[in-house]
Amino acid sequence: QVQLVESGGGLVQPGGSLRLSCAASGFIFSISAMGWYRQAPGKQRELVARISSGGYTNYAESVKGRFTISRDNAKNTVYLQMNSLKPEDTAVYYCNLARSWVQPTPLPSWGQGTQVTVSS
Repeated sequence: QVQLVESGGGLVQPGGSLRLSCAASGFIFSISAMGWYRQAPGKQRELVARISSGGYTNYAESVKGRFTISRDNAKNTVYLQMNSLKPEDTAVYYCNLARSWVQPTPLPSWGQGTQVTVSS
């Protein structure tokens, strides 16, 4: 049974930082490309960062240079370090598979997500 448990969100001022974590189980994490997605109110869910099983990373233009995705295969955990946060980063953040950047094809089951709010 697939489980994805996100944590680490919160309220932060513009320019601040947060580190999100996602603990995964129910599939072979070490050979899976993983991604962080976000969904802002009234908008579609979008992929913002992806890391391959070998550690190669891709980022959406809107977060490039500010966000860093990483993984710890020993802990079945993927992280998202978010720096220089902007109000437009406000969203619920989720992790899931991201088989490719163009066609991420996430698993149908999602975790509860973690809310990130950037506001003064």
